Amino acid sequence: MTSSATVTLSPEALAAAPAISHVGVIGAGLMGNGIAHVCALAGLSVVLQDIKPEALAKAMETISRNMDRQIKAGTITQEEKAPALARITTSTELAAMAPADMVIEAVTEKEEVKRQVYKALIPHLKPSCLLASNTSSISITRLGASTDRPEKFIGMHFMNPVPVMKLVEIIRGIATDEPTFAAAVSLAERLNKTVVVAEDFPAFIVNRILVPMINEAVYALYEGVASVASIDTAMKLGANHRMGPLELADFIGLDTCLSIMQVLYEGLADSKYRPCPLLVKYVEAGWLGRKTGRGFYDYSHTPPKPTR
Repeated sequence: MTSSATVTLSPEALAAAPAISHVGVIGAGLMGNGIAHVCALAGLSVVLQDIKPEALAKAMETISRNMDRQIKAGTITQEEKAPALARITTSTELAAMAPADMVIEAVTEKEEVKRQVYKALIPHLKPSCLLASNTSSISITRLGASTDRPEKFIGMHFMNPVPVMKLVEIIRGIATDEPTFAAAVSLAERLNKTVVVAEDFPAFIVNRILVPMINEAVYALYEGVASVASIDTAMKLGANHRMGPLELADFIGLDTCLSIMQVLYEGLADSKYRPCPLLVKYVEAGWLGRKTGRGFYDYSHTPPKPTR
């Protein structure tokens, strides 16, 4: 029997769970390379796919650098690094997913993009392959229904940065079967993650609570309650948060924050989830946070300079 903070699997469920030894990861961005990183360290064979060769090269550099940080911190040994990196292969082709026992999709947080990926991916998968989405907000039931295997489709929402953050939210769609759920839980625990199970509601647990807080901080800025620096300092020192909400928004990506607020607003039809117009403006300007060098802070300065 295996157990986590909030889930216990019976011997029967574990016996029915498909074995996972080969994992495919689609998308070589921050989340995708982090998922590939932890899977490789756990002894799994990994194929990391992205349509851009430069994204794959950057991902492998990032994984190597992050492993060096873990070695320095004493969380892994120098001897573990080379074998882990050797377990990761990269490809620009979805056909490379053919051997995978589970494929984890970690592309941009846009439903239409995810659907297009699944349509192109499915012809290359073996019938037994499980399919997981790292979506942070979109309906697992709806995504699963767009595939040929809704019973083998599940949400596995990792937290950023994946090698550091301990949590994985696991979300079943209405059609997800018990063996798929058990396999996902077992995989997360093999990756040394703590599992929480969320129902299939917009944004699940973490982002249902976190991103509206960020949106409210943007409203406080928009309405002139306080400056960027004052809002972030107030929440760091007044609520003991490691990052202020606007700094955190830049870290997550303002486009991702906006996408999650739109999913909440459309999915729950409650005005309290209306995205702040200032958040929309920043995204329209291409000021997406750290990844573009400018968001609520300008990262061309050291330390970063507030933009409002």
